[in-house]
Amino acid sequence: MPAKGKHRRPKSQRFTRSIAVAGTGGAALALPLMGATGAHAATPTAAVAQTAENPAKTAAAAPTAAKKAAGTKTYRVKAGDYLSKIADEQNVTGGWKRLYSDNRSAIGSDPSLIHPGLKLTLGKKAASGGATQSSTKTTPSAAKPAKTTTTAANTASAGSGSGYTLPVAGATVGTAYKVAGSMWSSGYHTGVDFVVPTGTTIKAIASGTVVSAGWGGAYGNQVVIRHADGQYSQYAHMSALSVSAGQSVTEGQQVGLSGATGNVTGPHLHFEIRTTPNYGSDVDPVAYLRAHGVAVG
Repeated sequence: MPAKGKHRRPKSQRFTRSIAVAGTGGAALALPLMGATGAHAATPTAAVAQTAENPAKTAAAAPTAAKKAAGTKTYRVKAGDYLSKIADEQNVTGGWKRLYSDNRSAIGSDPSLIHPGLKLTLGKKAASGGATQSSTKTTPSAAKPAKTTTTAANTASAGSGSGYTLPVAGATVGTAYKVAGSMWSSGYHTGVDFVVPTGTTIKAIASGTVVSAGWGGAYGNQVVIRHADGQYSQYAHMSALSVSAGQSVTEGQQVGLSGATGNVTGPHLHFEIRTTPNYGSDVDPVAYLRAHGVAVG
């Protein structure tokens, strides 16, 4: 028969979360349960592994930054250099305009004012070597229009009556002759700039013979004319040419159209008077014109 009285409530197994009891004949052996403990123990190990990976990723990124830095090089300007020449020889993507844009703070507001010793940043150099270089080499960004002869436009103007006339009518004088500046290789401006929009008719100041008509590097499209007194007139940065070398011209005859070819910041006519057809033999163009009865505003 069952014992009288209340049944005792079985004691709860207080240690089931921490130990497992196994025994024989009343002897007990406490065994720690490793489930939860093992799970927590894995966390530090994973953190260490993850931390160890980060330096490797950083180190892997370093060569990429180094390669980008290695893509930039510098160039020191030499005598006779101009931006379009440098851009062409150094394979600058985007031509002289990109070269000028990247170095405007060093060059200043006039891209033709570069002097020997000036250091330029060339940016990322184009691929070099073999056929690849030939296929990626850029040409000066300013176009080189074909020389044309326009019969209808080659007409003489009334002029001043002295046999001389202004190269452009009613133009505003921009940069004057011999304005000093360390950015000019000669130390000063070798001509006078007439501010005119692209497409303005450029006229021969007097009769003479065209000694050159074509691309003039930093001067862009230019024409040089020899006159009867042995002096030479130069007309630069034109968008189109209307005469060719060896051709005779008369006072006021159209020799081309104004533009912004070569190293310029905007359209204008750069005009010089020289004692020879070459750069460096300049004289005051305004004084020359005035001496021949031509008023320059």
